[in-house]
Amino acid sequence: MVAKTMVEGLCEHCTQRQSCPAIYEELGNRTGPSVASKVIAAFLLPIVVFIASLAAFEHMLKAAIEAKQVRTAVNFLLALSVTVGLIVLAQAVSRQSEKTD
Repeated sequence: MVAKTMVEGLCEHCTQRQSCPAIYEELGNRTGPSVASKVIAAFLLPIVVFIASLAAFEHMLKAAIEAKQVRTAVNFLLALSVTVGLIVLAQAVSRQSEKTD
């Protein structure tokens, strides 16, 4: 109720209040390319790669490094480097594809 009153108060003094509903309706009906793949690539993929590489390095280094604290630190740094490498590679590919478009 408070939000509606605030909006009504703002709209009373607006010079575009007559065309406002039509503008919002037009914006709602717009279609465009899906951004779902970009969202997955930007947010979900690095997290999944980090977790997978962390597990893989843990498995590979279990026999090589006895001390758990050292193994954890090495695993973290290796997984982080793989993830950063993936992000840099993805940015390079994205820039390259933008140049060709």
